[in-house]
Amino acid sequence: MSVQIRRILFPTDFDDPAAEARKYAIALTEQFDGELHLLHIVPYATIPLPEASTAWTLPATDERLQVKEAESQLRDEINPNWAAEHHVVEAAKVGNAVEEIVKYAKEQEIDLIVLGTHGHMGFAHLLMGSVAEKVVRLATCPVLTVHPSGHQFLCDKPHQQAASSLA
Repeated sequence: MSVQIRRILFPTDFDDPAAEARKYAIALTEQFDGELHLLHIVPYATIPLPEASTAWTLPATDERLQVKEAESQLRDEINPNWAAEHHVVEAAKVGNAVEEIVKYAKEQEIDLIVLGTHGHMGFAHLLMGSVAEKVVRLATCPVLTVHPSGHQFLCDKPHQQAASSLA
C-alpha cells in the first residue's frame, strides 16, 4: 500500500499554533510533491444585542474588507520563492470556521488537513470549543493537528526554514 497525498489544506487564523502547523503543511507538501491550499475563514460579523438569543449582522462591506485583508495575509504566509516552485492555492471565505473548512476540503478533494490547535482544556475549552476538534470529527479526510508545545516530529532542514519564513 502506498500513500498519496496530493492536496493539503492548511486552514489558518494567523496565530502561533497555526504558524507551527504551517511548517508541517509545507514539509508534507514537499514530501509528496503536492498542492498546498491556504484557507482563512472570516467569521460572520455580528453585534450582540441585550437579549442573548439575537444578534445583528454587520453590513457585508465590512466582511468584504476583512476578506481582502485576509487574502493579503495569506499571500505573506508562504515565502514567495518557495511558492514559485510549488503549487499554492489561497482562499479566504466568510462563515463558520468548522463548516467552511470541511466544505472546502470536500469541494477541493483535499487529501489531508493540517491545522494548529491551542490545546485549551477545562473551562477555556468549554467556552471556546475547539475548531480543530470539530474538524477532526466532521472532515471526510485525515486531519493532522499540531500543538505548538507538544512533541514535534518535523526536523528542521535549511530548505524548510526558508520555505516557512515570511518574505
